Amino acid sequence: MPGLLRGMARTAVVAGTATTVSNRVSRRQANKWAQEDAPAPEPQYAPPPPPPAAPAESRIDKLTKLGELKAQGVLTDEEFAQEKARILNS
Repeated sequence: MPGLLRGMARTAVVAGTATTVSNRVSRRQANKWAQEDAPAPEPQYAPPPPPPAAPAESRIDKLTKLGELKAQGVLTDEEFAQEKARILNS
C-alpha cells in the first residue's frame, strides 16, 4: 500500500505542476496576443525647425546697389536721394 500512495502522490504533484505551468503559459500567450492586437500608437515627431532667416542686407550693401542703379541710369537723382534717405533712416 505505501507504494501505491507514493505513486498517487507523485502523480498528483506532476499533474499539479503541469497544470500550473500550462496556466502560466496560457496567460503569457493571451497577454502577448492582446498587446499585438492593440493598435500601435502614432509616433510622435517634433515639428521641423523653422527655415533659417535670410541674412539681413546691411546698409552698405543696400547703398552700394542703389549707387549701381543710379550709375546705370535706372534711377534719377531725385529717386536716388529719396531711397538713400529711406535706407539711412531705417
